[in-house]
Amino acid sequence: MDIRELQIFLTTAEQLHFGRASQACNLSPSALTRTIQRLEEQLGQTLFVRDNRTVQLSLAGEQFCLYARQAVLDFHNFQGSLAGSQKFVGTLSLYASITAVYSLLPDLLEAYRKGYPEVQLELHTGAAERAVLQVESGEIDIAVAALPDRRSTGIEFLPIMTTPLIFIAGKQLATTISGIENDQLDLAQVPLVLPQAGLSRRRLDKWMKKNRIVPKISSEVSGNEAIIPMVHLGCGVGIVPQLVLERSPFRDDVIVLNKTPQLEPYVVGLCSSKRNLQKAPVKAFWQLAENQFVDE
Repeated sequence: MDIRELQIFLTTAEQLHFGRASQACNLSPSALTRTIQRLEEQLGQTLFVRDNRTVQLSLAGEQFCLYARQAVLDFHNFQGSLAGSQKFVGTLSLYASITAVYSLLPDLLEAYRKGYPEVQLELHTGAAERAVLQVESGEIDIAVAALPDRRSTGIEFLPIMTTPLIFIAGKQLATTISGIENDQLDLAQVPLVLPQAGLSRRRLDKWMKKNRIVPKISSEVSGNEAIIPMVHLGCGVGIVPQLVLERSPFRDDVIVLNKTPQLEPYVVGLCSSKRNLQKAPVKAFWQLAENQFVDE
């Protein structure tokens, strides 16, 4: 087994869903399944207990999680020491949404902290749509952001995962919609809760313009995370990245709608300026991320 296989296992153990885990790892579902099967064959143990509805870790899987986490962390720490034995000093500023902090950064931050303890980490949280702007303005060294449709000159992007854009509604509104809709959801006939700006807003605006739809916007909010509680309160239909919904405390209080417009998914990753990547602390963080997230 190698480090990449351990990372795939840990992602699957966190998601407890083979489809979502394959998206997070940028693998096909069949490739992820083969990786888990190889690990099970090498260990001689079943790591996941699966049926038609649920995926759970077996007892051996729970024990293997402890080993895998420590092995991956030790590898990153060792790799960091090989990258340069000198002690980096200074600061590294990061910008991410709350969802990204919870789902994408924990292992990476832990490995960086252990590998470069002399570097002061500054973590700033805010709306995802401001991430690239923070880097472009020079306020932030590295941000977690959605890959923009058009990249700015001088900005580098490291893809981490892909997550679809989904439409959600409060339970009462979802029941009403399902009772009157036979075909695709008519966005001209329902109130919408939309982000004020950002990639999902631009993609939805483009789709509505192409289809000559005048939207009924009931509320505009800053940040994808804020859309979900507004939808839960019955303010209208919202559009969010699936990753954000999965991490929301309101995820069980809203319904994912079917028969909706198919928008291009989010590609989420790190972004930084070419100038910032010349700084040793920034370059070291970027290299750790490449080793953790990118296929060899």
